[in-house]
Amino acid sequence: MSGFRGYLPVMDADGPVPKVLLADKGYDADFIRKDMEKRGGTAMIPTKRSRLIQLPVDPAVYALQNMVERCFNKLKNARRLATRYDKTADSYLGFVHIVSIHLWMRQFVYAS
Repeated sequence: MSGFRGYLPVMDADGPVPKVLLADKGYDADFIRKDMEKRGGTAMIPTKRSRLIQLPVDPAVYALQNMVERCFNKLKNARRLATRYDKTADSYLGFVHIVSIHLWMRQFVYAS
């Protein structure tokens, strides 16, 4: 469990109850799947080749993971976010909001 230190605090944070966990093969671990089932959700994680029983993944739901990954890629194009210049979590989150608004507004400008 020590390899996934960042996983549990995010899942325990305030907010809506998670229904689906989208992750890549690196998070294919039994304890993550069991924790998600205990919370009443589903883990959409492709299984590693080494797993004896290959578990199915809904391709339509898993395709959403690509959209999330592309969003993080666009956010990290902002040098200040990628290098984490901000000293406090509040100022970092504020800049995440600014970059997110900038990306969101670009959708309106370049929409045809």
